[in-house]
Amino acid sequence: MVSPIQFIAIYHVYQIIKPLHYIILILIQFFFYQGAMAWGFYAHQEINRMAVFTLPTPLISIYKTNIKYITEHAVDADKRRYLMKEEACRHYLDCNRYELSLPLDTIPKTWKSAVEKYGEDSLKAHGIVPWHVYFVYYKLVQAFKEKNNLQIIKLSADLGHYIGDLHVPLHTTSNYNGQLTGQEGIHALWESRLPPMFDSTYDFFVGKAKYVENPINEIWSVLERSHTLVDSVLNFEIKASSYFSEKEKYTFLPTNYGIKKEYSEAFSAKYHMLMNGMVEERMTKAILFLGSFWYSAWIDAGQPILENFPLLPDEDDETPKVPENGVMIGRKEE
Repeated sequence: MVSPIQFIAIYHVYQIIKPLHYIILILIQFFFYQGAMAWGFYAHQEINRMAVFTLPTPLISIYKTNIKYITEHAVDADKRRYLMKEEACRHYLDCNRYELSLPLDTIPKTWKSAVEKYGEDSLKAHGIVPWHVYFVYYKLVQAFKEKNNLQIIKLSADLGHYIGDLHVPLHTTSNYNGQLTGQEGIHALWESRLPPMFDSTYDFFVGKAKYVENPINEIWSVLERSHTLVDSVLNFEIKASSYFSEKEKYTFLPTNYGIKKEYSEAFSAKYHMLMNGMVEERMTKAILFLGSFWYSAWIDAGQPILENFPLLPDEDDETPKVPENGVMIGRKEE
């Protein structure tokens, strides 16, 4: 039998520990959803990783040796956006600033000609991704020629990031986050929310890398294909929204920075279905394109024999370090 004094003591102890189960639940959710913070990097890392398997002998053995580095450092370019103001423009091109309709046939395809026509400051104001892809490709060719093993792997990882961006429709328009059409958040929905939700259904067996005869033309061809999809990306989001109330369209998830408003699984699934394979098509095309560019850089360098290829450390002095609570410099895509 519990005495009144014991009952009062137990009651007060209960009142003290009662909130703890809520704290425990929050902590469980926090650590569970920490993995979700990688969603923004997920597709880039998967593109780099899968591109390794498109390579022929002898390149595949070299790249597989450093597949962990190539995968993890696929996002270095995004990390640099927190540190360098000149990085942001390398990830996109606002095609609609130059062309009101396709094809993109008035924009000079070489950097020198583009600078002569528009000026460097103007170009950087609206993005330079196609020219930067070729610039990194050229540097990779030089690294192969010099048999600079460290730079070969680092540039290969960076090239993967920019080629990935080249395949994203919303990296080709000034309405990059739906901010001009009342669709803010669509950028992260398309490239960060959908891939990890549905990639288990994607066919990543894309075949073997092929030699690219004219890298510049191929870069611009990919950019144009991405730009043709912009209206579909936006319009299908509007259509998907018509099936859901505001409450049904969104959910709230705990993250490292507090509770985040996120698109619900039901809405994301509907949007993904309406696009009819678009995200998979862009990801798989990026994988084969990247593998082909790695392979072509090696061919253009004269097919050098690369011996004693080192295993790169996970991090070194050049690895970008994003400051805690850092803010992305330039264009925001969330």
